[in-house]
Amino acid sequence: MKKMNKSYATKQLLAGYFGIIMGGLGLHKFILGYAPEGFIMLVISIVGGSLTYGFTLILMQLIGLIEGMIYLNKNHEEFVQTYFVNKQGWF
Repeated sequence: MKKMNKSYATKQLLAGYFGIIMGGLGLHKFILGYAPEGFIMLVISIVGGSLTYGFTLILMQLIGLIEGMIYLNKNHEEFVQTYFVNKQGWF
C-alpha cells in the first residue's frame, strides 16, 4: 500500500510539472494514463497549430498550464480520488 501511494505521488508531481512545462502536447495526460485525452491535446496542438499559425498550440499550452497547477495544488488524497478512483480526465 505504501509503495502504491509513492507511485501516485510521483505521478502527481510528474503530471504537474509536465502540464506546466509541456502541457500543450498533452504529456501530463499520458503520465496519468489518459491516453485518449493526451492524444486529443497532441493532435489539436500539432494539426491545429499549423493551421491557425500557432493559436491552438498556445491555447492547449494554457490548458496544460492550468491543469498542471491544479494537479500540484491538490493534496495527495484528493488527487488520487479525483484522477485515479473517479477517473476525471479533464481539469
